[in-house]
Amino acid sequence: MMNNSIAAILLAAGQGTRMKSAKPKVMHALAGRPMILHLLDMVRSLDVGQSVVVTGPGMDEITAAVAPVPTVLQQERLGTAHAVAQAKPLLKDFQGTVLVLYGDTPLITPATIQAMLERRSQAPHPAVVVLGFRPKNGGEYGRLVFGANGLQAIVEYKDATPEQRAIPLCNSGVMAIDGKHLFSLIDRIGNDNAKGEFYLTDIVKLAVAQGLTCSYVEAEEEELLGVNSRAELAEAEALVQRRLRAKAMAGGVTLTDPNSVTLNWDTELGQDVTIGPNVVFADGVKVASDVEIRAFCHLEGVTIASGAQIGPFARLRPGAEIGENAHIGNFVEIKKASVEAGAKVNHLTYIGDARIGAGANIGAGTITCNYDGFGKYHTDIGAGAFVGSNSALVAPVTIGDGAIVGAGSVITKDVAPEALAVARNHQMELPGWAETFRDKMKHLKKR
Repeated sequence: MMNNSIAAILLAAGQGTRMKSAKPKVMHALAGRPMILHLLDMVRSLDVGQSVVVTGPGMDEITAAVAPVPTVLQQERLGTAHAVAQAKPLLKDFQGTVLVLYGDTPLITPATIQAMLERRSQAPHPAVVVLGFRPKNGGEYGRLVFGANGLQAIVEYKDATPEQRAIPLCNSGVMAIDGKHLFSLIDRIGNDNAKGEFYLTDIVKLAVAQGLTCSYVEAEEEELLGVNSRAELAEAEALVQRRLRAKAMAGGVTLTDPNSVTLNWDTELGQDVTIGPNVVFADGVKVASDVEIRAFCHLEGVTIASGAQIGPFARLRPGAEIGENAHIGNFVEIKKASVEAGAKVNHLTYIGDARIGAGANIGAGTITCNYDGFGKYHTDIGAGAFVGSNSALVAPVTIGDGAIVGAGSVITKDVAPEALAVARNHQMELPGWAETFRDKMKHLKKR
């Protein structure tokens, strides 16, 4: 149920010039998903009643990604207070707590926001709760300035005195603000500062001057990592991966070399799954319990049933469905194909647009020839069938239940159940030919 006492404004209009990209900064992915959607997921976990995303010109990609969450346009980038002001048409009558969050700060946790909301609810019910942190290097962060009555102001680094710059408690930019006062305070913020911008941080001193109380909550530095460059994106990715791995292991997954496994935001793993080193999960992977995924596998858009063994060096592409106790071995690629219970595809094989029946065995080097340059065609291999090594199955084609295909065959017609199909030239032997050939070549070489 939505909590109509909480709203959220997500600022996402930053150009991200240091990213050196045509893509909006907040659309760069972490664990396979745009940063802004990670933040929206966090907001949804709090049952926020209404969210608004502030975008900039030419950022239709963000509007499409966050839909149905409404967006408002910050036509000119005149500072954080100016950005928040763009949400006024949607939230001007809102009386609850308004969260101000940043699309390029996607690692903040629900627990931290919940702590801010709890502080807002405690007497004397501060009008503004600021999220602070103590970075190892304060750099150019704004500083939280305190007086006898608590938090008195946030001073931007460029406007701070040497004494204020020495304050260890820094401003993250994240705030929880009383909606009754938000826009009246925003309207009074000026731009008389070193950058000539309308700073949201000025809301604290204006609230204090009006006789309102301001407070703060502290968070860990890693939660508040802002992503403004490719290097910071990589740092954020490492943090997200660490969280995903920890969650997987807490849920009963064994990672034999956790730091080498790459998970996706939507990866689903059952209990007693074992994952070897250097395994990559892309979008849409669902793995049941008691599955082993060996080293150097790449999985995307695949479902794997219980008891299956995958890899090493297997590539499972979108549409792959691996049945119970099936085996997919080294250097095997599966695309848009079902491999049913107990089937084995163990070596150097491509299976695309196909069904491999229960208990079937596919020999090394087998290829389903599914594409003729114009269309994709289906190969159906029945239960218990055996396909010999180095066979080419030219689709569309059906191999019946229990049928055997001889090694090295090129199968272009359907094979009946329980039949043997061999499609290759008869072996020819010329006695003594090899010796004659070698002698000839040696003679030519001497000339």
